[in-house]
Amino acid sequence: MELLEQCRKWSENGEYQKISEALERVPAGERTPEMDSELARAYIFIAETGEREPYEKALELLKQHEEYFASDHCWNYRIASAYYYLGEEGPALRYFEKALEARPGDEDTLEYINDCRRRLALPRFEKNFRERTEEAWAAFAGVEAELRAIMDTDDLRERGEEIMEKCGTALKTAFSSPAFEIGFNGEKYELILSAEGSRSGLFPLVCFQKQAPESVLEHWNILVGRQPSAEFSLRSGTDEVCPEDVQVWVEQQEDGRLSLALCCEKLLPLQQENEWRVWWMLSTLTDQVLGEINAIAHIGAFDLIADPKKGRGDSDSISLAELPGAMKNLGLTDYRDGADYLENSYLSYKLNPIEDPDADWRLDVCAGSARLPVLINEYMSIESDTMDEYHRDGIVAGFLCYPVNGFEGEDRAEQILQFRDNLQETIQKQTGENAVTFLGGATGIFYGYLDFIAWDLPAVLDAAEDFFAGSGVACGVFHVFRRDVGAVRLWEKETEPEVDQETGSLLSRKDMDILDSFDDGVSGYFGKMLLWLEDFIEQGVQEKKFTLDLAAGR
Repeated sequence: MELLEQCRKWSENGEYQKISEALERVPAGERTPEMDSELARAYIFIAETGEREPYEKALELLKQHEEYFASDHCWNYRIASAYYYLGEEGPALRYFEKALEARPGDEDTLEYINDCRRRLALPRFEKNFRERTEEAWAAFAGVEAELRAIMDTDDLRERGEEIMEKCGTALKTAFSSPAFEIGFNGEKYELILSAEGSRSGLFPLVCFQKQAPESVLEHWNILVGRQPSAEFSLRSGTDEVCPEDVQVWVEQQEDGRLSLALCCEKLLPLQQENEWRVWWMLSTLTDQVLGEINAIAHIGAFDLIADPKKGRGDSDSISLAELPGAMKNLGLTDYRDGADYLENSYLSYKLNPIEDPDADWRLDVCAGSARLPVLINEYMSIESDTMDEYHRDGIVAGFLCYPVNGFEGEDRAEQILQFRDNLQETIQKQTGENAVTFLGGATGIFYGYLDFIAWDLPAVLDAAEDFFAGSGVACGVFHVFRRDVGAVRLWEKETEPEVDQETGSLLSRKDMDILDSFDDGVSGYFGKMLLWLEDFIEQGVQEKKFTLDLAAGR
């Protein structure tokens, strides 16, 4: 009997441990995609509650065959399940949806899809980022003296891996994939946290940095972003590449950021073989010359040139070493601190609103400001990469919504902005700065919006609910920056129900006649009546004619 056939028989009997043991004996290089998929399935079934390793092993096996199994129901269902049980409902939802496309109407898949959407609409974590941060700093404080001792005595630099492992273990309590460097500047030890070029990645790092305990700060500088280093160089084979070896053509874009085209003759042979490797080397070198925060703040486009004679238009090139001076001449701010940059990173925007009160949230927006526009861009295009990255670390980005039809008078716009400011101030005061970071807001035809990143979502929503309840607005709503999930109604003002004058009921005489018409003398009468009433209640609640509690007689 062939091994896969035997595995299917074991599967029918629920003997997944036998499947994993048998397939693990086959060398990884000799396993077929089908074998890897079956092994991943076995890992998923034998995982114990709270375990992560089996699901992570299943993901590793399945990811390498994505193109091969692209439209296969079972493969998509399995990788979705692995993500789901790792608490990553965002990618799980996408793969469950692909599994449903391959097998329309599958009830198990539909159930998971609905559950993912519920979980993503109101995320709940075993530990949110606020709690993870506290534990991570406690862990770092427990090993920092040992790290200092190793650095002081490791004259031959032989214990670098040990230092990075000990520090990384502490930081992983807060971050799923921490990027960092450790050093000594002659006076204090330094922990440098890197966002790896990601503007969205700076926000959690700055939040984490602000909570460093005094016992740590006594000996350590905690920095966000790799600092500028003019003496930094990279090696490619026997060649050493330094900033003076790289030609740069600089153009300033309409938004003030720079578009760079780079060429390094020393790397041209490698560029023909592995362009991505050269791109990584030159982008890393640029980060080191400018500093990571300046690169994130000021570089809008980054391209490689294979022929240095062509350059870019008629502009002259400079060396990469000269780029900081060129940026200074253009009047660009020299940022060394991540928090300072984020505080000054607001961008204003205008949109063409959709004049439909039933359209998705935010589609009515006319104008707004944002510190993290990628969230708005992804929301509008129904993408969620940034949200998925945040979700892994117990972080939620979202917005609060409130109707603006109650604001009237010549100073209406000022009233709306003041309301938003009061909402923000109240939440900040009630939760403390370690619970939330505000990102800006927007005003629409029908609603106003306050955008934020929650490090402790329950605390933020509790404070928002309290504010809405005493504010006089008709309702207050929370929505994550995911377009494909629903909103959460935090508070709603009680309204007088529309009672029919003739019947004294929520049902009009016409409605009652419709119900009577279902009585055709057969047993389906009550079922048809119930379905009609359910639709009537749902529509009435949506149109705010009455509340669900009132319809249920509560």
